[in-house]
Amino acid sequence: MKNQLCGLALLLAMSAAAEKQKPNILWIITDDQRSDTISAYNMATTGQKNSELGYVESPNLDQLAAEGVLFTQAYCNSLACAPSRSSMHTGKYPHRAGMYGFRKAHQAADCSSRVIPEVMKENGYQPSMFGKSGYYIFDWEGYRQWAPLGYYQPFIHRNDLEKTAGSDFWWNKPWGTHNGKGMVLGKEEVFRYADGTVKRFWLERKDQPLTDADKAQRAAVEKELDILRTYTRSNPELIIGGVSPASTGNTLDGAIVKTMQRYLANEGNTYTMVNGKPATGPDVSKPLFINLGFVFPHTPVLPTREFRDRFAGKKYKVPEYSEKEAELMPGSLKDLRNDMDFSRMTASDKQQAIRDYYAFCAMGDHLIGEAVESFKAYCKKHDQEYVIVYLCGDHGWHLGEQGIEAKFGPWFQTVHDSIIVVSSDKKKFPAGKVSHDWVEYVDLAPTFYDIAGIDASTHPGLDGFSLCKTLKEGPQREYVIGEMNQVRGDRAYLRCKDFAFAMRVRPFWTKPGEGYEPGANIRWGLDAPAAEVDLSLYDLRADPKEQVNVAYQPRYAELAAFFRSKLGSIVLGDGRVECDWTQENKFIISNFAPGAHDRVLNIPESIIPKVEM
Repeated sequence: MKNQLCGLALLLAMSAAAEKQKPNILWIITDDQRSDTISAYNMATTGQKNSELGYVESPNLDQLAAEGVLFTQAYCNSLACAPSRSSMHTGKYPHRAGMYGFRKAHQAADCSSRVIPEVMKENGYQPSMFGKSGYYIFDWEGYRQWAPLGYYQPFIHRNDLEKTAGSDFWWNKPWGTHNGKGMVLGKEEVFRYADGTVKRFWLERKDQPLTDADKAQRAAVEKELDILRTYTRSNPELIIGGVSPASTGNTLDGAIVKTMQRYLANEGNTYTMVNGKPATGPDVSKPLFINLGFVFPHTPVLPTREFRDRFAGKKYKVPEYSEKEAELMPGSLKDLRNDMDFSRMTASDKQQAIRDYYAFCAMGDHLIGEAVESFKAYCKKHDQEYVIVYLCGDHGWHLGEQGIEAKFGPWFQTVHDSIIVVSSDKKKFPAGKVSHDWVEYVDLAPTFYDIAGIDASTHPGLDGFSLCKTLKEGPQREYVIGEMNQVRGDRAYLRCKDFAFAMRVRPFWTKPGEGYEPGANIRWGLDAPAAEVDLSLYDLRADPKEQVNVAYQPRYAELAAFFRSKLGSIVLGDGRVECDWTQENKFIISNFAPGAHDRVLNIPESIIPKVEM
């Protein structure tokens, strides 16, 4: 009996030791950030500290890169925030998760996927989320009410923080505008100043026309804060430049950092969060999994004066663009460009838009530094190992490239970004290492499981590879892919070293259950006339900035057909899921081309045109 008790005690001690060996994980995601905002990235790719456009400032991210591995060739798997974050959380491409755009999904359907925090929680981690989540997967029972799944605890969303005095700006939110019967009377913008004062004005009113006083208040605030509105026709109220009325710590992103810091400072205790809600601090006996979702540099682009002043007077190179580019674009991309036409801005406004964007990223760099310092201090206090995974943008952002300041296109500035991974154990992620191997956002889920020693088979259907494997073995793929069915139709993209290809794959401008049944006309992208599927093909050997679409040039016809067949077979016929997420369990799985996504291209040499410089 004594021996049995000793054996049990030994097993318990070994189990406790194994649990302690699991590192704390901090997963940082920014929103709409492009990689050339980081000097370390620029040095690794061009040998220059600044971007091609001009001055950047990123001391904290530069230090993070020096401590770990910088992956310079990371690609998102969808072209906007929500579907991109969905692909991260599910570890699946949009075509295999059935999540392509800004539409709520759930886990009740038989085709639905597990998500990272769910698996981490089952394996001893305590997942928490602060800031922007945006992955659009909700509890089916509360689907109509946007009820969260509950795996992240605490779950402090940016929407909660916008309503607090600790945030600088509340955009287009109906604050105090209900008539008591649920009717919204209009939209306002609310600015909170460093001295505690608040200024607000109506953008629109439904109970009456805007008054002269309304208009005067708006004009006064916009002049004071140097507000620059977007030039887009579809959303003209977006703020793409200006100065925050608050101090850096009291911006929305500052509030996000504070929520994480307060959580870490209240280990084992119940406390009140910055939004006034109760929460419980971490259990120090369990490893952390923190998802820190910054909002910067997403609109509204409002760096604080502290950082904006550092960029005052800096001149930026505006990307070259000609109307010939738009003429060569297929219809849906031409519509995108026409809606977001950067040329409608004055030269001065272009300078401000670019300058304020980089200044906003510099402010974000400062806040990331504060968050990382707090996380490391917690780990040091408890003698715990850690891993920090920083994702530079859920996708990228154009600052005049392709004639737009936006996202949503299949071009490099939208789909490309970078990743930094730092470990307290330098054997896992060596300090100062740079990897130029192509990785995708679906690689994040297997990476976290690898780091945590979790069997990845507990999350079926993963499409990516652990970044640890890429470091050890080298390239895992010859191309990257993605898809989105939001903004100008359903478009998929494929990129490889020498070519960038994209096409419309569905004939519909809506989503399954909104006018068509899941799986309807599933082969359209492969079988319709080439002119209807809006092909774009850029020969990166001669056209690295993607300015000349050659998809419909006779000498590229066979190559365009090759890519169309390859990409179309992958996203339409290799495990494609189309689900009507408004229903509990209504979906199809299309599998007429199993194995099409083999991650190799094998393009016949005979169909690759010689480069014409």
